Amino acid sequence: MADNERVLDVAIIGAGLAGLVHLHYANQAGLDALVLERQGGVGGLWRLLPAWQDIQICLVDWTVGDLPIDGPAQPHILSNIESWVDRFDLSGGIRLNCPVHLARHTGTCWELDTPSGTLRARHLVAATGGHNNPIIPDAVRSNSSVRELHSSALAHPAELAGQDVVVVGGGASAFDLLDQCLEHHARRIQWVYRGLRWFTPTTKPKAIAGSIRPYAKMQASGLSVEQQNTLINADLRGRYAKYGIQDLQPAQSIDMRHEQLIPGRARMLANLPRIERYPGTVQKLEGNEVVLDDGTRLRADTVLWGTGYTTDLSYFEDQRIAGIRSIAQLAARCACVFRSLDLPDLYFPGTGLDGVGATSFMYSIGARTIMSHIRGTAQLDMEPVSHKLNHLELIRHLASRDPGSFGPGTGWEHFRNLAAKLPDEAPYPFP
Repeated sequence: MADNERVLDVAIIGAGLAGLVHLHYANQAGLDALVLERQGGVGGLWRLLPAWQDIQICLVDWTVGDLPIDGPAQPHILSNIESWVDRFDLSGGIRLNCPVHLARHTGTCWELDTPSGTLRARHLVAATGGHNNPIIPDAVRSNSSVRELHSSALAHPAELAGQDVVVVGGGASAFDLLDQCLEHHARRIQWVYRGLRWFTPTTKPKAIAGSIRPYAKMQASGLSVEQQNTLINADLRGRYAKYGIQDLQPAQSIDMRHEQLIPGRARMLANLPRIERYPGTVQKLEGNEVVLDDGTRLRADTVLWGTGYTTDLSYFEDQRIAGIRSIAQLAARCACVFRSLDLPDLYFPGTGLDGVGATSFMYSIGARTIMSHIRGTAQLDMEPVSHKLNHLELIRHLASRDPGSFGPGTGWEHFRNLAAKLPDEAPYPFP
């Protein structure tokens, strides 16, 4: 059947990890599905990032089942994502070099305008993620000679050697950039941050320190979110005191219903005396100086922006969705974690992983239920969720709505026992 005559059960925009996982579970559910990817290969953002970029969790919490993963850096992660295509024979359901220029709901189905024509589908999974457009603050540039690079554009960090560098940001990307400055022997490292994110001070590498297993065991033990918060806050404050970095503590206690906890950087902690710290914001780049909001001037060869990304949903015709700029805004416009409140038969898997969880495993859990909902054997209700559902909380939420997937012996108790007993070195099995 020609594409202009075919009505897919489900179209999936984006062939990153989420898109491939959803295609696999669509195939398992017997649905006619197709992934549309604007790039010439799968991998999403991980196809574009520099080779030094790595994940914020440990390896066994990224992968799932017997899919191979050789390390935490960009080439390893891209290879792991590509392994889904071979492992589950997905290539026939992926259309590369096929950007979606416009997605609209006609009242009866979704229409997707692409370079090769308009495709139609009953349901749409928007798996384009939340990290789309790098954020570069709108500072004044006045005859600036300072090179500016977002964290996603630092392709050759060895070029930082011997340079005066300003790192801007207070979260994971900024921590990574500080780490790169130290590893590659920047002459002067100046850190500017408006606010700071909580992180776990540790001497362990991220690939070990980023384990979610202790958190999963707290959940499996039956602790409430409030009790989890109490324990985590006590642990964090003790760690900050141990390392003498109380001045880096955020003002507010961490609340896992609304925040993410990221691993610390051992190199950064060991070399904090080398890092000049400037609470504030960048107002101007003038000549070879970075000028802060309090008038402080920092001499710089390079500014590294660790300032994150905006979400890009501009391919939607409906401006309620096209105007969304962050995962938090998107999550507020979703019911039952994934389901759009604004348009019918539309799902955003990225909202389900905007918290703490084993990446491929939790995408698989969500994808399986979304496909069950499309088949009519599960019911994603229209009740908004006001906070993040981390790891086992997502499973508990979906289990009562998807009895076909979470049947006897495979329901909430099964996954709670799995989290409690699974060896820390073993990945979660395929759901």
